[in-house]
Order: sequence, then C-alpha cells, then structure tokens
Amino acid sequence: MRISKPLLAASVLAFAAVSGAAFAQDVSREETVIFDLDRTIQDPENFNWMTPGTKRMHGAHQTMWEPLFILNYGTGELDPWLATEATSEEDGKVWTVKLREGVEWSDGEAFNADDVLFTTNLALTNDEISSREASTIKAQVASVEKVDDLTVKFTLNNPNPRFIVENFGVRIFGSFLIMPEHVWNGENAATFTFNPPIGTGPYTFTSATSNRAIWDRNDDWWGAKTGFMDLPEPKRVIFLESGGEESRAQLMVSNQLDASQNVSIGTFEAIKAQNPNVIAWYDDYPYAAADPCARQLEINTTVAPWDNANMRKAVAHIIDRNQIVNVALEGATTASRTMFAEYGSMAPFIDAVVEAGFELPAKADVDAAAALIEGEGWVKDGDYYTKDGETLSVNIHVNSASIEYTKTIDLIVEQMQRAGIDAKSVPVENGVFWGEVLPFGAYEMSYSWLSCGSVNEPWASMGRYTAKDVVPVGERSPGFNNTSRWDGPEAEAYSAIVDDIGNRALGDPEIPGLVAEAYKHLDAGTPFVPLVQSAKLLPMNTTYWTGWPTSENYYNHPFFWWNHTHQIIHNLEPAG
Repeated sequence: MRISKPLLAASVLAFAAVSGAAFAQDVSREETVIFDLDRTIQDPENFNWMTPGTKRMHGAHQTMWEPLFILNYGTGELDPWLATEATSEEDGKVWTVKLREGVEWSDGEAFNADDVLFTTNLALTNDEISSREASTIKAQVASVEKVDDLTVKFTLNNPNPRFIVENFGVRIFGSFLIMPEHVWNGENAATFTFNPPIGTGPYTFTSATSNRAIWDRNDDWWGAKTGFMDLPEPKRVIFLESGGEESRAQLMVSNQLDASQNVSIGTFEAIKAQNPNVIAWYDDYPYAAADPCARQLEINTTVAPWDNANMRKAVAHIIDRNQIVNVALEGATTASRTMFAEYGSMAPFIDAVVEAGFELPAKADVDAAAALIEGEGWVKDGDYYTKDGETLSVNIHVNSASIEYTKTIDLIVEQMQRAGIDAKSVPVENGVFWGEVLPFGAYEMSYSWLSCGSVNEPWASMGRYTAKDVVPVGERSPGFNNTSRWDGPEAEAYSAIVDDIGNRALGDPEIPGLVAEAYKHLDAGTPFVPLVQSAKLLPMNTTYWTGWPTSENYYNHPFFWWNHTHQIIHNLEPAG
C-alpha cells in the first residue's frame, strides 16, 4: 500500500482547515500532541458524561477528568491518582476511600469528599441518568457518607471485593467520574450540559467542533503544585477525527497525527515504510497489543427462531474462527477458546473451562450445525433452510466505525450463507449502535464485546449475563448487561453460581471449579458466541514525541481513548 500524494495533499488541507484556528494561539506543532478520534463528536457543546453520546473520549476523560485510581495492566495493581487508598470491612460490604490532599478543580476550588458524595448521590437518586458507570453505582451502593474532608465511606447492598477497581479503577475504558459539586449543585443532571466544563486534570477545554476537540495545559495544575507529578510536556492536546483508515494513515505519514486508532497490518507496514518514526506495541509482526475485550456475536434470545438454544448452538458451530483470524484480521490475533480474554492472570479460569470440555473449536463444524437446525424442523431447500414457508434468515447489526468490525461480520455473513442461513450485515453509525441497537435489544444478532471486563478474575465478565439484569426488549439494559435477554432455567442456574463467585474474595481457590460449573449452563444456553481475541494495532509517531507505551516500555497499555491516558500524556517527552 502506497499512500497517494493527491489524497495526502487533500488530508493536509482538511487538517489545516479544522485546526488552523488552534495553532494561531502560539502553540507550535512541536508542543502539540494529536490523538486520533474514530468518531464524530455528536454534541460538542455538551459535557454531561452521565447521559448517552460521545462526551468523554474526545479528550475529556483523558486530559480534564482524572480517576481516583488506575489499574496497571502490567502489574495488576491499582495506581493511586485522586485517591491514595481504599480499604474494606465486612468482607467487602463497606469501603473507605482516602482522597489525595491538595487536589483542586481548575477554577481553584478544592476537590474533596463533598464532590464524591454529591456525584455518587446523583447516580443513586436520579432515575433519568443512563450512563453505564452511573447505573453500576446505583445497582451496587446502598449509601455513601462523608467521614471528613478527605474520606468517604461507601456501604454496598452486597459485599463486593471488586468495588473499587470496577467503579473507580479504569479497569475497562473508564471510571465513575467525580463532578464538581459547586458547579452541578441545583442543576438537572439529566439535562445539564456542563459547558464550559472543568476538571482536576492538567488540561482545560479550549474548543470543539464535530470533528476535533482542543485542550490546553493548565500551568496552575494541582499536581505540579503539590509535588504529585510534574506538568506534562505537551502544551496542547488535540483529538482529531481522522475519517477512517486511509485518512489516518495519510496523517501519520505526514506527521499530522501522533497516535492513531486501529489499522490493519498492511496499512501499518505501508505507514512505517514511508515514515520510519512510526512504531507500535511490538517492534515485529503482528505489532498489536492485546485488547481486553474479546469479540463475540451477541444473540437476542427473545427473537424467534433464535429464542431456541439449539438454533443458537448451531450458529456457534457454523462460525469458523480460524478464518476470521486469517482473513478478516490478517493473523493479528487468535481464536477465542472461551469467553475470556487470554491474559496470563486469567489462565486458571480458562484452563478450568477447557478441562471441563467447553473449549471452543477453532474450525467450523457445519455438519453438527445442520443436525441441530434440521432437528428443529428446518429443511434445506436450495441454498437456504425453510420451515412453514419461511426462509431461515438473520440480520446482524454491526458498528460501522471500524473496518475490523465490518470485515469480521462480512465474513460471518458468508459463513452463514454457505451453511444455509440467509444472513445480512446491517452497518449502523456508532451512536445508533451503542445508543439504540444494543441497549434496547433492537437486533437479532450483533457484533460486540459485551463480555469485556475480566482481566485478572472471572466475575467481571460472567456477571454481565445474570438473569437479574433481564429487561424487556425496548427497555434499556442496565449497564449493557445481558442485552441478549437470556433467561430461563439455564440462566437461573448460571446466575446462582456466578453470584456465589462474586461474593468470594479474589484468589479464593474454589473459584476455578465454580467457573467451570457455571460455564456448563452458559454453554447450554449460548446467549452469545465467542469469536476471537482482540488486538489493537495502534501506530504511534515518534517524530515529535517519545515515551509511548510499548511492550518494552510497559508502564500501562496503549489504548489512548481510555481514562488512563493521563499516564500516557505524562510519559511523553519531546523528541530531540
């Protein structure tokens, strides 16, 4: 792949058009770090992260809103940030969090227990708030109290040894973000736009349009004043919508982008051939970093004929995972063996599932699928199965934001078509996919990663499919949990075991056996079909900035749209 000069010139002009105003403010390119944004900013004037839409990952929770803790994927420990420690009592039912002294909002007001108390109570009392993080707090927390200015005590509905890492530790993507009481008090949390926004981070909001957001360094940041950490080197941070893989490749080649969203191996190698300053997580093939969100095919268990577990299991047999890996993903990852991401700390649980006989095959077994489909009364008539005059068909919704998603579903559609199911891909825009299709069950099947969560223990992923989270189609699934609406005897038996796992301390030696026991019911019900492990090939440009996270510089993982991106920005140093 050669990046075309006419297209490259066009991209230069487009970039200048959207960011020229920013550079007029005497911040040079050498002092600016530019991150790729893979989606349009739906409402650039709205910074209320508690309501649906893109309001936090275009720089807000990477530069302005800081978390209490950050899970370090390299060590498995929680790195303290706005908080210094968290301790539990009553086997994890009561948690006390100590906040860091000297933290300030960017307007100079102190950050303290009143802010934590206020924001938590917003989630507990406002039924119109719909973010996943706020919903999780509401489901778990019975009450919250201020002990002193820097101490907050949470009392939970049930013991939860994972409470801190789940809600405040950036385990996956983000965390429950604390808002300034002195700004939000008296506002309607469901409609407040919080503009202009403020945070405790070292950057403040400058401007935004639908395709970029600009953040400028606050040289009066509390962290530098208290000695917590030096000011970050970049004076400006821009999140720029690149417009797709070819466009982001052009921007990387011409040094107009410092960190790119996911690209294919072929595109990365073409970028690197034209700009040797571009690196990735690994120096060599397959270059990519392991993603904690393994991919899967979600199945709406309320829609016929997929309300029949045998039909869902037939789909699982039709899937050829090796073909997805080799064709759609260019060999950059591996087939999933279970629902879990293949991190080393997950090995005891994965091994328990495999030893119990529930390992997923890498290749398809179309004959086994046919036996199940025909056992339910479907007859092959030409290319497709039919029953009572109806053709066996399915629409598969897919988020159109990434070529990885669409290529994978296109291949699965082909596999189903060859097996006798008239499958069709239904690409939809990112906001529609996450705002309407998945949470409200408006699909037959969809491509997702809703088992995401378990990076060091199994409950985080398994707990997303318990029967208590089942709601009718048309009603929002709580926290995107069990969007497949899986219910019935197998789901109930699974849920009881998973609840037992959830109440046990991390490291309990009986947990692997319980995981295998629960997995028997999950396999029987098949509310989703695990597909492949996920990996992200993220080009990072060292022309202007060094210090990017890599396998050799593993201070944390490289997913710069997550809330831990504060660590990445603080590690950046000017090149040369």
